[in-house]
Amino acid sequence: MKQTLALTSSLLLSFSAFADVANNGVSYPVPADNFDMRNWKITIPSDINEDGRVDEIEGVAMMSYSHSDFFHLDKDGHLVFEVQNKAITTKNSKNARSELRQMARGADFSIGTHDNLNNWALSSHPDAKTFSAVGGKLEATLKVNHVSLHAKYPEKYPAHSVVVGQIHADKDNAQIKAKTGYGHGNEPIKIFYKKFPGHEMGSVFWNYERNLAKNDPDRADIAYPVWGNTWENPAEPGAAGIALGEEFSYSIEVKGTMMHLIFETAKHDTVKYDIDLSQGIDDKDYPTGYAKDSFYFKAGAYGQCSVQESHPVWGPGCEGTGDFATDKKNGDYNSVTFTALKLNGK
Repeated sequence: MKQTLALTSSLLLSFSAFADVANNGVSYPVPADNFDMRNWKITIPSDINEDGRVDEIEGVAMMSYSHSDFFHLDKDGHLVFEVQNKAITTKNSKNARSELRQMARGADFSIGTHDNLNNWALSSHPDAKTFSAVGGKLEATLKVNHVSLHAKYPEKYPAHSVVVGQIHADKDNAQIKAKTGYGHGNEPIKIFYKKFPGHEMGSVFWNYERNLAKNDPDRADIAYPVWGNTWENPAEPGAAGIALGEEFSYSIEVKGTMMHLIFETAKHDTVKYDIDLSQGIDDKDYPTGYAKDSFYFKAGAYGQCSVQESHPVWGPGCEGTGDFATDKKNGDYNSVTFTALKLNGK
């Protein structure tokens, strides 16, 4: 697989040309050949240029980018994301990821990452017309091939799980400082697959995070079932669950202020949810939920089996050396394959 990396599109393209020469002029298929990558950025769990930051690729560079470990097409032309437990992470997370982040700006770098035109809003936002869109849609068909096997604290909720799709609110320090109740960078939806090592079946569920400040004791993820159990229940889900390698689909569509969720798979009934994101999910949530936040979609393999163990919820103490080949051999990694991925119908 072709591997290219740099900090700018032009430099990335020069690496791409170098890779073709190194492969005797043979160009290998890359994700953009089969999936529309024009409005995505990929974050991979590496720091190849050793600048102390996780590697990210976007813009024109996405048209030629592939990584043989973390982000590539399989022999059937499907899109594979893989990530080990221990790796460099983004600034605000302890979990490693191989994950796409929606970039509405595409290759127009005159638009900043946190600008309204690079994100979308609900119709309840007072400046909704200044965003790239009001609402949006993410559709995916996928299978989880592997989840991390070894956790020091398997009873902690994130152990043995991976997030395969999200809506993320954009962090806004000005809103936080002004105490508006928004801008915390929380997630109104994260879609999980979780399977314990001794179980035959895993579970699919989704979490809503109350839109509260980081130090608020009521800020918590609330899990909603799809197939099998939620993360509070460690029992074998049996026939109600989803096996590794079993395909399922999700659709997240936001219209106005409503989030419409559809989950489908061959052997189970379709599951649907309709949630008003401009209202709190319960009496502990912010009263107007995410009404005045800005958002972007994410999809891929966001590993939840962090190697850190101090946090009472998010510290399962999962195993990992930091070397991808070693960790994959030991089962300390996550692997997800997408057969379809569409952003706003494309």
